[in-house]
Amino acid sequence: MFFSNEELKKFYKGAYSFLEKDGWLQAFQYTEAQMEYFKKVEPYWYERSFASTAKTIEAVTRARVLSLDYKIIWQGSFDSFELWADGKEVQVYRIEDLPAEGTLRFRLPEADSKRRIMIYLPVDATVLIRNLSSDEELIPLKTRKKVLWLGDSITQGFGPLRSAYTYVSVANRILDFDIINQGIGGYIYDKGSILPMEGYRPDEIMIALGTNQYMTKDLRPVREFYERIKEVYGSEIPITAISPIWRGDYYDNAQREDFLSYCEGIKEIIKGYPNIRLIDGFDLVEHDSKYYVDDLHPNLAGAEMYGQRLAEAILKRN
Repeated sequence: MFFSNEELKKFYKGAYSFLEKDGWLQAFQYTEAQMEYFKKVEPYWYERSFASTAKTIEAVTRARVLSLDYKIIWQGSFDSFELWADGKEVQVYRIEDLPAEGTLRFRLPEADSKRRIMIYLPVDATVLIRNLSSDEELIPLKTRKKVLWLGDSITQGFGPLRSAYTYVSVANRILDFDIINQGIGGYIYDKGSILPMEGYRPDEIMIALGTNQYMTKDLRPVREFYERIKEVYGSEIPITAISPIWRGDYYDNAQREDFLSYCEGIKEIIKGYPNIRLIDGFDLVEHDSKYYVDDLHPNLAGAEMYGQRLAEAILKRN
């Protein structure tokens, strides 16, 4: 059976809004006002604000065959389309092996009962889709806790080069949130993009920022950012703040000390907000270059460790 774009939206997770053009469906995780802000202040942010970050097609089904038309209109780095079923990897398409436009065909092994399937879209590319089809009925998932994720390139998902292995994706397979991921490459504590999202109010907010800003030694933007969060979302929504994870790309010991000092400054600011709980990023990924692509972005093993440890910390806290 074929699903119209309007029907496809029922299975599309991670989107704030949609645009349909020439039969293709495009999903956005930012409001128009947020994207206009990026366009004015930083073209790099604006370019990546269109990416398919953490978006998935999710359903419960007995299907054994699925297909989907795709069109890649921008690409930052190579990652993947992936099909998972009941939390297990089934099929992976690497972007470098695909034409810019085509059809993905997924096959699942037989199963005795319905299973939950997830099609992960590429993280660092802008992908349009249409013509979802299945040999069996697809059932939309029930409403789950809505979580807004704010962060930089690590949260957007650069590093693992696998869409299902970003730390956000790994954590979310355990936590089972309904997320909108507003992580964006190069992002910093910038209050200007924290704008009301009409019609959307998260049940919880996750914030992972700071590693792109420590050399300024200026903590004022951090204070202004959290004050703006409070202004827009109030003091009732629970927030989890993750301080920067370890990085090993320092030029000298003085730069390392600046980074450590900045991380401590972030933690002190967070302590002033009773609805914000801190998770120390230094506890989430081993302090070893083998878990990183570039001593800054976790690789596949590092991101998997990050996601699992983060989810365990959240579950333990709750």
